[in-house]
Amino acid sequence: MEQTILIAGVDEVGRGPLAGPVVAAAVILDPANPITGLADSKKLTEKRREALSLEIKEKALAWSIARAEVEEIDRINILQASLLAMKRAVETLSHSPELALIDGNHCPELDCRMEAIIKGDSKEPAISAASILAKVARDNEMVEMEQAYPGYGFAKHKGYPTQQHREAIVKLGITPIHRRSYAPVQRMLDF
Repeated sequence: MEQTILIAGVDEVGRGPLAGPVVAAAVILDPANPITGLADSKKLTEKRREALSLEIKEKALAWSIARAEVEEIDRINILQASLLAMKRAVETLSHSPELALIDGNHCPELDCRMEAIIKGDSKEPAISAASILAKVARDNEMVEMEQAYPGYGFAKHKGYPTQQHREAIVKLGITPIHRRSYAPVQRMLDF
């Protein structure tokens, strides 16, 4: 019988927003329990992502969601914070992977073999699954932030630098969840 190795797909969401954490996920799929329809989370509807997120959590051998906070992003920069969130996601899996497939061109420091795959979220099902879990988790959190910080439109734009968001920053100021190291937020601090 052929021995299969445990492969984790790893991805993050939230590098571009002006507010909120960067969220990463790691997923080890179960070859005996396939999931149909895995794709880059950005190419799926919100409803489809939500349904797949539940299915991934039910069928995967292991999954984990981790994050790097706004303060960490501001302190170590978004790339390093993204890698830190990915590292945390892999390290908190219930099974240790022998290989981690990382979306993008940088790998976090891990105690297993790694391979960075550009556009991996549309090439590798395990990375697609990680991208879906991370996006659903972060989007849901930003919807909650709309309640905490009304008027910014977080439920709609999820913290990305839309015109609505930039106008809200000018009108209402910055919140504790805004990334102070990002230029549009930094400009508001300089006023």
